[in-house]
Amino acid sequence: MAASDVSYTTGGIHVESVAPHATGELRIAAATAPRRTIMRGPDGRFVRLASSEDVADGKAMPADRFLDREVSWLQFNERVLQLAADEHIPLLERARFLAIFTSNLDEFFMVRVAGLKRRIATGLAVRSASGLEPREVLERIAEVTQELTAAQARIFGERVRPALEHNGIRIVRWDELTEGEQERLGAYFTARIFPVLTPLAVDPAHPFPYISGLSLNLAVVLVNPKSGKEHFARVKVPPLLPRFVTVEAGDDTDPLAPPSRFVALEDLIASHLEQLFPGLHVQESFTFRVTRNEDLEVEEDDAENLLTALEKELTRRRFGPPVRLEIDQAMDDKITDLLVRELGVHSAEVYRLPAPLDLRGLNIIADLDRSDLHYPPFLARTNVDLAPTESAKPRDVFAAIRKSDVLLHHPYDSFSTSVQAFIEQAATDPHVLAIKQTLYRTSGDSPIIDALIEAAESGKQVLAVVEIKARFDEQNNISWARKLEHAGVHVVYGIVGLKTHCKLSLVVRQEADGLRRYCHIGTGNYNPKTARLYEDLGVLTCEPAVAEDLTRLFNQLSGLAPRAKFVRLLVAPRTVRSGLIDLIDREIAYAEAGEPASIRIKVNSIVDEQLIDALYRASRAGVAVQVLVRGICAIRPGLPGLSENIEVRSILGRFLEHSRIFAFGGGGEPVALIGSADMMHRNLDRRVETLLMVQDPAQITFLSGLIGRGMSGEFSSWRLESDGHWERIRFDAQGNPLKDFQARLIDYYAKKRRKASR
Repeated sequence: MAASDVSYTTGGIHVESVAPHATGELRIAAATAPRRTIMRGPDGRFVRLASSEDVADGKAMPADRFLDREVSWLQFNERVLQLAADEHIPLLERARFLAIFTSNLDEFFMVRVAGLKRRIATGLAVRSASGLEPREVLERIAEVTQELTAAQARIFGERVRPALEHNGIRIVRWDELTEGEQERLGAYFTARIFPVLTPLAVDPAHPFPYISGLSLNLAVVLVNPKSGKEHFARVKVPPLLPRFVTVEAGDDTDPLAPPSRFVALEDLIASHLEQLFPGLHVQESFTFRVTRNEDLEVEEDDAENLLTALEKELTRRRFGPPVRLEIDQAMDDKITDLLVRELGVHSAEVYRLPAPLDLRGLNIIADLDRSDLHYPPFLARTNVDLAPTESAKPRDVFAAIRKSDVLLHHPYDSFSTSVQAFIEQAATDPHVLAIKQTLYRTSGDSPIIDALIEAAESGKQVLAVVEIKARFDEQNNISWARKLEHAGVHVVYGIVGLKTHCKLSLVVRQEADGLRRYCHIGTGNYNPKTARLYEDLGVLTCEPAVAEDLTRLFNQLSGLAPRAKFVRLLVAPRTVRSGLIDLIDREIAYAEAGEPASIRIKVNSIVDEQLIDALYRASRAGVAVQVLVRGICAIRPGLPGLSENIEVRSILGRFLEHSRIFAFGGGGEPVALIGSADMMHRNLDRRVETLLMVQDPAQITFLSGLIGRGMSGEFSSWRLESDGHWERIRFDAQGNPLKDFQARLIDYYAKKRRKASR
């Protein structure tokens, strides 16, 4: 560390706040809990601690072998924050990472923290696998979040905001505006904002108002000049209006130029509060924001109609109990105490931050048309196995699939000319008899939805397995599920008690030699918009074994087929965990027999204790284990006698790493699987997930190599240390910046296309 860096420990978490002139990184190590005499397993049952002799003899594993899940998630969001501080990343993308950090943290509190508090209140919470008591977890979350939000404020205030100003983009305060600018914005306020506002006073006749979750509010202190009596009022900042209002310049400005000066909406409202409270003196105002429990609880077994039950629960979401209060750091103690008392939050749940609060609004800034401040333009191209050369004429997707299995890699391969084209061609093809599709998340104006409707209206049998409980997309999913039903699509909502998270399409087509079934199995949602931003994989195939597997699975999802068996698929909750453990055990057997053995895994998160223990056993047997993880990781790599053969890295960038790959050395006959399942309890026990065993040797090599390149150390990444600290690796031994992994993949696919078109 630099001489001015500060290092200290809070609640067992080692935090280093780095000086502004350094990297700007906040380093959090998820320290494990001290060894205890009594411990619970993930199921809440007491388990025996291993002695050092046991570990040495290989009889048991150490009790402190798991990192804490919640702290690991906070570390993931801290990696997002480090991208915002990274001056090698284009400026407006750094602003967007600040917004993403805020959105991520909001969801974490709405779901994870809220759920933990609810379990504590009901007496159902148990010690975590990391050894922490539930209240210890809450304390640690609060400590780390305070540090992270303070770091976010510093990065915005000391780095991103000055850099924006240097590039002609300014977020200004009301008193920084000229008289003419204030007049123009005053007229805008009167015409567009004032009619929308609803001031709510607090007095004996007006109880403290309900504060909706994630809403930005003004706490206003008013004084009656006649009586001298002080009053309190709340004004909600309208969420449907732009968070940052453009400050229009004079008439001599280029009308086509992107806006360059903005004033925060809450600042504009605060400057005109006297219009809301005529006859009263506005003494002061402060912004605040409340986060509430917004996780849904629907008892499917008791719900006569799942849609009706879910719609009812959605109306209750905004009334969940508060779990976090963010306030302007300038807010006085009197107003703070009032909010804490009326909202019923604990002092540890209060976060004092410099204005502006809620940096999600920076998305407006990040969307500015300034190509010099964005990532270089990227346009996805058609997969070369579908069309060696780009053409305006649509290619026959079915003919390409009959030729060979097609491995898709989005966003590098265009979603619209592959998966979307596959569904659209099926909808219009007179030889297609039926389409079966799972839908977890998609856009409201999705061409996938339109294609399914068109297929149904043309007389085809269309089945849509819709997961209406996709978190925070429930209302959207209900809307287009009803739209599908009205068009004649057979809509089912999966299996009671399980979320349908698998990404599957099945097309039945009449051909000259009989019926042929075409399949798509992927790792990402059927959402054309996110497909341009998420890194995902998929396979298009008409291989009979896969087609038979999908047919049986769809029969399970839409009807009754509890005993179905599968050949090329692992299907949760029955066989994904057991199948992966079998494959890991097979690698152990190969290693013990002196055969080639390796395990490479790429997932969003890895938490499941059984799978982690299997990887520990593989490490002890000498199997090289590489894990490329985007988010949560409970593995402790590099522990002697346990995990010295395990390496864990994380890669973040312009695209959200979302694919899941499981690659095994196979004793010289490699095996690879792709699919929708992460190594988490919810994926393995409470969701319908699929993993497809890839058959093409070249595709297996590519998938394993993709992880290998990401783990190679050639590219910028984070490496997980045995103590739970994530070390960012950005420079090589000579001090040169390491290459960006995703940028290299963009170049790789561009070269592949040029080669194919020759």
